[in-house]
Parts: sequence; C-alpha cells; structure tokens
Amino acid sequence: MEGNKNITELGKILGYALVIMFAFVGFTKFGIPLVIPEAPPVEEKITGAMTKEQFVAMGDKIFHGKGTCTLCHSPVGGRAPLLDGVATRAPERIKDPRYKGKAKSGEEYIRESMMEPSAYVVAGFGKPGTNDSVSPMPQINKGSIGLSDVEINSVIAYFQNAGGIPVTVPLPTGAAPAPAAGGAEAAAPKPAATAAEAFNKFGCVTCHKVPGVEEAGELGPDLTKVAKLAGSRKPGYSAQEYVIESILKPNAYVVKGFDPDIMPGDLGDKITMSEMNLIVNALLGKK
Repeated sequence: MEGNKNITELGKILGYALVIMFAFVGFTKFGIPLVIPEAPPVEEKITGAMTKEQFVAMGDKIFHGKGTCTLCHSPVGGRAPLLDGVATRAPERIKDPRYKGKAKSGEEYIRESMMEPSAYVVAGFGKPGTNDSVSPMPQINKGSIGLSDVEINSVIAYFQNAGGIPVTVPLPTGAAPAPAAGGAEAAAPKPAATAAEAFNKFGCVTCHKVPGVEEAGELGPDLTKVAKLAGSRKPGYSAQEYVIESILKPNAYVVKGFDPDIMPGDLGDKITMSEMNLIVNALLGKK
C-alpha cells in the first residue's frame, strides 16, 4: 500500500510539473503581448493624378517617416543642418566656392543634396577629419532608405511649398490603379525573417555599422564591436541586457562621443520579440 501511495504522489508531482511547463510555454508564446510593428518602408503608392497639395503632403509624410530625415535634421543633437528654408537658400549654395556639384537650379540642388550629399557640405557638418568635404549623410535613393524618383520629387515639393516658392517638380499623372478584388485589404506586415532584414527594416544601417550588412552609417556607434564591449558597459548588466536596453531605451546609456536623443525611442512599439532576438543575437555573435 505504501508503495502504491508513493507512486500516486509521484504521479501527482509529475502532473503538476507538466501543467506548469505547458503553462509557461503557453504564456511565453501567447501570453506575452506581441507588438505588431508598422509596415516596413515601402514606396508610396500613387493613386492616379495628384494635386499639388496631395504631392506636398506626401513629401511631408516621407520627410518625417520613411526618409528618416528628422533623425539628424532636427534641433536635437545638432547632427545635421536644419532644413527649414533650404529651398530659398539653394540658389545661393550653388554659387558658394565650396560647391562641387552640377546643379543649375534650386530644385536640382535639393535633389543632388539627397542623392550626392557630399556635393556641398554645410560648414561644421562634414565627417570628422575631412575638412567638411565629405558628408556623413547616406544617399537616400539607395540602401535601406531607397526613395524612388517620385518620392524624392515629393520631398522637394514639400521643401519648395514650405519655403513659399513655386513647386517646380512634375506632379504624378495617370489613371488610378484598379481596386483589389473583393475589396481585400493589404496583408498585415510580416516580421523580419533575418537579422539583415531587421536591421534594414528599422533603419539601423542609416546610423550604424552592423554585422553582416555592407551598407553602413557613421552617425551612431559602430555595432560590429558591441559583442566585445556590451558586457562591460553597465555594472550589473549582462551583454544581452545591455543590448536590449539600448534598443528599447537608447538614452539609458549614451556612448561617449555621441549625443543623446539621436536614436528613436519608440522601437519597443514597433518591434516583435522574434525581431528583437534576431538583432540581439546578431550583435552578440550568436547563431
């Protein structure tokens, strides 16, 4: 009888253990809130002919969104010159002896500044050691930003309109595309499947060098070295804890030589757990 009792008690313990294990797995898989990120940057859809007002609004949206312009061109940090009034200043910039581009008009200068940013570098905003001859700004028609010609024109229209001068870029024309069959809505954005996709999706390469991605920015710390440094950055923090906090709360620790408030603090509202794991593991050299 005693043996049967012991077997019964052991069975209960194993049963409780299984319940706890499945409850934990269920919680980690389904109980932790999954934040669905915003759609990765995509080319703005042109719905037929557009008015000037619509095109300017599109440029405003791109400037403050997909273009990631305000990461640097903002009053905070002073990483890049402010762009209010750039359309009115453009003709004078072309006449500057330091200008080495080919633009003949204000519109061409603004476009060139986005596609070949080193054609003219505003004094004090060049890469260190280049005597303001090389711009740290990425080419916005390439890489992770990759604006189309129409998107670039819309940003120019936004600048021109804000400066109170005529919008000279051509407006999109043509018939609106046919609606999706049955009124179906666009599929929800899928989380990044690889670390490289995640780095590009969230614009990391705009400001950082990151493992496994050739394109790189120099406005933020070099993250190809973070695996060796992360564990010693903050007392009491493991390397993984430090990296996660740096993503979710970038001002919690600011690397010497870099300004606070440059990196957006809202990634926690956009990134999924799987994407976080991809980025953290890539930065720390884990498979």
